[in-house]
Amino acid sequence: MKLVILDRDGVINQDSDNYIKTVDEWVPLPGSLEAISQLNHHGYKVAVATNQSGISRGFYTEEVLHQMHDKMKSLLKPLDGWVDAIFYCPHGPNDECACRKPLPGLYHQIAAQFNTTLDNIPVIGDSYRDLEAAMSVGAKPILVKTGKGAKTLSEYEYAINTNQIAVYPDLKAAIDNLIMEKP
Repeated sequence: MKLVILDRDGVINQDSDNYIKTVDEWVPLPGSLEAISQLNHHGYKVAVATNQSGISRGFYTEEVLHQMHDKMKSLLKPLDGWVDAIFYCPHGPNDECACRKPLPGLYHQIAAQFNTTLDNIPVIGDSYRDLEAAMSVGAKPILVKTGKGAKTLSEYEYAINTNQIAVYPDLKAAIDNLIMEKP
Protein backbone atom coordinates (compact mmCIF):
# COMPACT_ATOMS: atom_id res chain seq x y z
CA MET A 1 0.00 0.00 0.00
CA LYS A 2 1.18 3.49 -0.81
CA LEU A 3 0.64 5.37 2.45
CA VAL A 4 2.26 8.47 3.95
CA ILE A 5 1.80 9.61 7.55
CA LEU A 6 2.16 13.31 8.28
CA ASP A 7 2.47 15.21 11.52
CA ARG A 8 0.25 18.30 11.47
CA ASP A 9 1.62 21.36 13.32
CA GLY A 10 4.92 22.47 11.81
CA VAL A 11 4.57 20.14 8.81
CA ILE A 12 1.22 20.98 7.22
CA ASN A 13 0.43 24.21 9.06
CA GLN A 14 2.29 26.84 11.01
CA ASP A 15 3.22 25.88 14.55
CA SER A 16 3.27 27.96 17.71
CA ASP A 17 4.80 27.42 21.13
CA ASN A 18 1.51 28.87 22.39
CA TYR A 19 -0.48 26.19 20.50
CA ILE A 20 -2.75 26.54 17.51
CA LYS A 21 -5.97 27.30 19.44
CA THR A 22 -8.41 28.65 16.86
CA VAL A 23 -9.44 28.04 13.28
CA ASP A 24 -7.97 31.44 12.34
CA GLU A 25 -4.60 30.42 13.80
CA TRP A 26 -4.56 27.31 11.60
CA VAL A 27 -2.58 28.57 8.59
CA PRO A 28 -1.09 26.16 6.03
CA LEU A 29 2.62 26.33 5.36
CA PRO A 30 3.53 27.36 1.80
CA GLY A 31 3.33 24.38 -0.55
CA SER A 32 2.06 21.92 2.06
CA LEU A 33 -1.46 21.53 0.71
CA GLU A 34 -0.14 21.23 -2.82
CA ALA A 35 2.21 18.48 -1.60
CA ILE A 36 -0.73 16.56 -0.11
CA SER A 37 -2.63 16.88 -3.38
CA GLN A 38 0.46 15.67 -5.22
CA LEU A 39 0.52 12.57 -3.00
CA ASN A 40 -3.17 11.93 -3.73
CA HIS A 41 -2.58 12.12 -7.48
CA HIS A 42 0.31 9.67 -7.25
CA GLY A 43 -1.91 7.08 -5.57
CA TYR A 44 -0.87 7.59 -1.96
CA LYS A 45 -3.23 7.42 0.99
CA VAL A 46 -2.53 10.28 3.40
CA ALA A 47 -2.97 9.96 7.16
CA VAL A 48 -2.31 12.68 9.73
CA ALA A 49 -1.06 11.72 13.22
CA THR A 50 -0.92 14.63 15.63
CA ASN A 51 -0.48 15.23 19.35
CA GLN A 52 -3.08 17.76 20.48
CA SER A 53 -2.42 18.21 24.19
CA GLY A 54 -3.99 21.67 23.97
CA ILE A 55 -7.30 19.87 24.42
CA SER A 56 -6.35 18.37 27.79
CA ARG A 57 -4.75 21.67 28.80
CA GLY A 58 -8.06 23.45 28.13
CA PHE A 59 -6.71 25.71 25.36
CA TYR A 60 -9.33 24.53 22.85
CA THR A 61 -12.01 21.88 22.51
CA GLU A 62 -12.27 18.80 20.31
CA GLU A 63 -14.98 20.68 18.41
CA VAL A 64 -12.50 23.46 17.58
CA LEU A 65 -9.93 20.83 16.56
CA HIS A 66 -12.48 19.30 14.16
CA GLN A 67 -13.17 22.79 12.77
CA MET A 68 -9.43 23.22 12.11
CA HIS A 69 -9.41 19.90 10.27
CA ASP A 70 -12.50 20.93 8.31
CA LYS A 71 -10.63 24.08 7.27
CA MET A 72 -7.69 21.98 6.08
CA LYS A 73 -10.03 19.73 4.09
CA SER A 74 -11.85 22.69 2.53
CA LEU A 75 -8.54 24.30 1.50
CA LEU A 76 -7.45 21.01 -0.08
CA LYS A 77 -10.63 20.67 -2.19
CA PRO A 78 -9.79 23.36 -4.79
CA LEU A 79 -6.42 21.60 -5.23
CA ASP A 80 -8.27 18.31 -5.80
CA GLY A 81 -6.59 17.00 -2.66
CA TRP A 82 -7.71 15.25 0.49
CA VAL A 83 -6.58 13.58 3.69
CA ASP A 84 -7.78 9.99 4.04
CA ALA A 85 -7.72 9.89 7.84
CA ILE A 86 -6.79 12.04 10.82
CA PHE A 87 -5.68 10.54 14.14
CA TYR A 88 -5.00 12.70 17.17
CA CYS A 89 -4.00 12.30 20.78
CA PRO A 90 -5.95 14.70 23.02
CA HIS A 91 -3.95 13.79 26.12
CA GLY A 92 -1.34 15.73 28.02
CA PRO A 93 2.22 14.59 28.68
CA ASN A 94 1.35 13.23 32.14
CA ASP A 95 -1.80 11.32 31.15
CA GLU A 96 0.05 8.02 30.60
CA CYS A 97 -1.79 7.22 27.37
CA ALA A 98 -0.43 4.96 24.62
CA CYS A 99 -1.23 7.35 21.79
CA ARG A 100 0.92 10.39 22.59
CA LYS A 101 4.00 10.43 20.40
CA PRO A 102 6.79 9.29 20.86
CA LEU A 103 4.68 6.26 21.83
CA PRO A 104 3.39 4.46 18.74
CA GLY A 105 -0.33 4.26 19.59
CA LEU A 106 -1.49 6.62 16.83
CA TYR A 107 0.58 4.70 14.29
CA HIS A 108 -0.93 1.40 15.46
CA GLN A 109 -4.38 2.94 14.94
CA ILE A 110 -3.39 3.96 11.42
CA ALA A 111 -2.07 0.48 10.63
CA ALA A 112 -5.36 -1.02 11.84
CA GLN A 113 -7.48 1.48 9.88
CA PHE A 114 -5.63 0.77 6.64
CA ASN A 115 -5.14 -2.94 7.41
CA THR A 116 -1.40 -2.76 6.73
CA THR A 117 1.96 -2.91 8.41
CA LEU A 118 3.94 0.29 8.65
CA ASP A 119 7.20 -1.28 7.49
CA ASN A 120 9.06 1.40 5.52
CA ILE A 121 5.97 3.67 5.35
CA PRO A 122 7.14 7.31 5.18
CA VAL A 123 6.38 9.32 8.32
CA ILE A 124 7.10 13.03 7.96
CA GLY A 125 7.48 15.15 11.07
CA ASP A 126 9.25 18.14 12.55
CA SER A 127 10.01 16.81 16.04
CA TYR A 128 12.19 13.99 17.28
CA ARG A 129 9.17 12.36 18.94
CA ASP A 130 7.61 11.97 15.45
CA LEU A 131 10.79 10.24 14.29
CA GLU A 132 11.03 8.03 17.40
CA ALA A 133 7.45 6.84 17.01
CA ALA A 134 8.07 6.08 13.33
CA MET A 135 11.23 4.08 14.08
CA SER A 136 9.45 2.11 16.79
CA VAL A 137 6.99 0.67 14.25
CA GLY A 138 9.51 0.08 11.46
CA ALA A 139 8.34 3.08 9.42
CA LYS A 140 10.67 5.38 7.48
CA PRO A 141 11.12 8.63 9.44
CA ILE A 142 11.64 11.86 7.49
CA LEU A 143 12.39 15.23 9.09
CA VAL A 144 11.34 18.59 7.67
CA LYS A 145 13.00 21.81 8.83
CA THR A 146 9.72 23.72 9.11
CA GLY A 147 8.02 24.18 12.48
CA LYS A 148 10.36 22.79 15.12
CA GLY A 149 12.38 20.88 12.51
CA ALA A 150 15.47 23.10 12.41
CA LYS A 151 15.68 23.00 16.21
CA THR A 152 15.16 19.22 16.16
CA LEU A 153 17.98 18.85 13.65
CA SER A 154 20.39 20.90 15.75
CA GLU A 155 19.49 19.08 18.99
CA TYR A 156 19.41 15.53 17.57
CA GLU A 157 21.84 15.78 14.65
CA TYR A 158 23.92 12.80 15.80
CA ALA A 159 20.86 10.52 16.19
CA ILE A 160 19.39 11.74 12.90
CA ASN A 161 22.65 11.04 11.07
CA THR A 162 23.21 7.71 12.84
CA ASN A 163 19.72 6.53 11.89
CA GLN A 164 20.15 7.87 8.33
CA ILE A 165 16.98 9.96 8.58
CA ALA A 166 16.36 12.05 5.49
CA VAL A 167 16.01 15.79 6.10
CA TYR A 168 14.22 18.23 3.77
CA PRO A 169 13.51 21.95 3.91
CA ASP A 170 9.72 21.43 3.90
CA LEU A 171 6.90 19.03 3.11
CA LYS A 172 6.89 19.90 -0.61
CA ALA A 173 10.57 19.00 -0.96
CA ALA A 174 10.09 15.75 1.00
CA ILE A 175 7.13 14.75 -1.18
CA ASP A 176 8.91 15.69 -4.42
CA ASN A 177 11.76 13.39 -3.41
CA LEU A 178 9.43 10.60 -2.30
CA ILE A 179 7.57 10.64 -5.60
CA MET A 180 10.84 10.63 -7.57
CA GLU A 181 11.93 7.52 -5.57
CA LYS A 182 8.64 5.68 -6.12
CA PRO A 183 6.91 6.72 -9.34
